[in-house]
Amino acid sequence: MKRVIAVIGGRRVKKGLLLMAEDVGRLIAERGAVLLCGGLGGIMEASAKGAKDAGGLTLGVLPQDDKGHANPFIDIPVATGLGIGRNVIIARTADAFVAIGGQYGTLSEIAFSLQLKKPVIGIETWDIDGVIRAETPEDAVRKIFDNLKYKSVL
Repeated sequence: MKRVIAVIGGRRVKKGLLLMAEDVGRLIAERGAVLLCGGLGGIMEASAKGAKDAGGLTLGVLPQDDKGHANPFIDIPVATGLGIGRNVIIARTADAFVAIGGQYGTLSEIAFSLQLKKPVIGIETWDIDGVIRAETPEDAVRKIFDNLKYKSVL
């Protein structure tokens, strides 16, 4: 079974973070993992673009009840109709997380992920206990896969 790595972050962020998210998405795809995100714009779209450019598979868990809201780089849109409640689905589905920037929605995803004892790597995101800091996309993806190395895929 393939690993599922979520990239979480805000819709409105500085361009530098978007470029990092695109690199993270590409690196995740190059490692053969599925990229999971919230399916909308900003960090979500940039990471999905990076994964698609590298030939990866992307999954977007949308807050709306219409799959048409997904960004153009999402292969499998999941229309939940749950609004921010979809963050729980993202936290339950992913094996690990890369948080890039973000506001309160990202904070909730981080909190759910940490409660589920899943690794969260952060680039310029919330500075809270449990989030492993990374400086670059390469550092973040390496730390994700190092953390998953000895964990089975269920």
